[in-house]
Amino acid sequence: MNSTPVPDASLYEIALSSDQPSLVLQISPTTLKSVVSSFMDLLTEQKIPAIVWAKLPRGPVWQAELERYSLLPGIARAIYLFKSHREDQGDDSGIVSTIASLETESATDSEIASPFKETTPGAIVSIRLAPESQLRREYFLIIWSAEFQGMILAHRPRSAQVAKMGSANLPEPGAEALKKGPGAEEGTDRRQNLLAMLSLNTDLISRILRGVEHITTLSQGKIPTSMEPLSPTAPEPFNLVHHWQKLLAEMPASRLNPQLLGQLLTRQLQQQEEFWQRSTTYRKQAEMAEALQIQNAELINAIRFKDDFLNNVGQELRTPLTTIKTALTLLNSPNIKPPQRQRYIDLIAKECDRQSSLITSLLDLVQLEQVVEQSSLKPIRLVDVVPGVVSTYQPVAEEKGVKLAYTVPEELPPVSCITNWLKQIVINLLNNSIKYTPTGGQVWVRAKQQGDYIQLEFRDTGIGIAPTEVPKIFERFYRVRQASEESASGAGLGLTIVQQLLIRCGGSISVRSKLGEGSTFNVLLPVHKSEADQPSE
Repeated sequence: MNSTPVPDASLYEIALSSDQPSLVLQISPTTLKSVVSSFMDLLTEQKIPAIVWAKLPRGPVWQAELERYSLLPGIARAIYLFKSHREDQGDDSGIVSTIASLETESATDSEIASPFKETTPGAIVSIRLAPESQLRREYFLIIWSAEFQGMILAHRPRSAQVAKMGSANLPEPGAEALKKGPGAEEGTDRRQNLLAMLSLNTDLISRILRGVEHITTLSQGKIPTSMEPLSPTAPEPFNLVHHWQKLLAEMPASRLNPQLLGQLLTRQLQQQEEFWQRSTTYRKQAEMAEALQIQNAELINAIRFKDDFLNNVGQELRTPLTTIKTALTLLNSPNIKPPQRQRYIDLIAKECDRQSSLITSLLDLVQLEQVVEQSSLKPIRLVDVVPGVVSTYQPVAEEKGVKLAYTVPEELPPVSCITNWLKQIVINLLNNSIKYTPTGGQVWVRAKQQGDYIQLEFRDTGIGIAPTEVPKIFERFYRVRQASEESASGAGLGLTIVQQLLIRCGGSISVRSKLGEGSTFNVLLPVHKSEADQPSE
């Protein structure tokens, strides 16, 4: 280790200035934790004697592997844990802070060297850094053993430093790569991506260790005149550096053991697989929780909708009964005149018709709640249904003075529907068109093909619908406000039933309207496809 580090530089800058720097990657704190765990698990499971230098984010989860390795009996090891100035003065349980004793007691070189002999389990040398230390924005784990040497170095960049400090080796990052990412482990100082290097190069690791030595002496407030090994009588911080220099001299680097490298890679793959499995499980749990929340919200809305529907049904059924009861009371009056009597009788008949219409519509709506299998839909030709319904309403239109006409080409292909449904759709829309069209107006029914659908158009020259009311007309019990008393006598369920029927047979309905000019309802019904036309799976 005779390479001289960059003076007053961070480890990251020293690594970048190397002749053969490692590739710089942007990683999350979770990935850093995974690599640290892989290195330490290898040392622990193989019981490899080693010297370890570490500076890790705060939190016991980061130091768990160091403590587990330190507790192994019967192997020679030395562990140096660097801590930032802002960390609490008290060390966690099981960590021996030896730097404090070095500052207050005299220690011989042989005494300081004792940690690398069969040490007391749990002995970790804790080194507190100066507030302005070059390591304050860096994390690292450096391992030196006879079998292998390895290092993971991570730098916490300021946003403006990314390009400047890593431009030589860092792949061109996208905007997303520079965003702060959530750290998965507890105690990370910053929840953001890190610039990291991973190396098994002995020369680079030696150069980084010289930088650690330099920064360590600076952190103790004394700058050595030389980086040569210091004498045992030097001040205690230098004895600490001299201590690990002696340990390194006693443990010369050898050729990398391929078996250990394979085990390290296997451990890292296992860590990544476990992380992926956990992430997949958490994602599935989150998706299930979200789905349950959606289902719960839909259930609550359905219950609320049912309550509103029942409330509306009660109100709609009560209104005609109240009118009938009032008319019957007036009919019992001894002073009522014949014209008045007839008017009350007509009113009762009208409200009875309204009550009957409402009950019939409610029954139709309840039947729609039953699920209809797709196989129940049959091919139906419009020419077999529409003309018959139009003919039925022809006398009604003539009595009101409304011209009624239709055009349904015979060559149109059949649609997928149920005969009773199609009749109900035509009846409800035709009834609305005639009802809201004044004397002298016109109503047309036209059919034509549009791709895979047949368009059935109901157009009238009636009173029209205000733009603010168009989105509401398919709601249950809604009636157009500007309708006449006669027109408003319906149940308010006709368009709701039409829409629900079309949804169940794969169709749709839309409306265009202008006040005083009329409305156009466009119904789309899917063209029936035979089994031969169905796409094969």
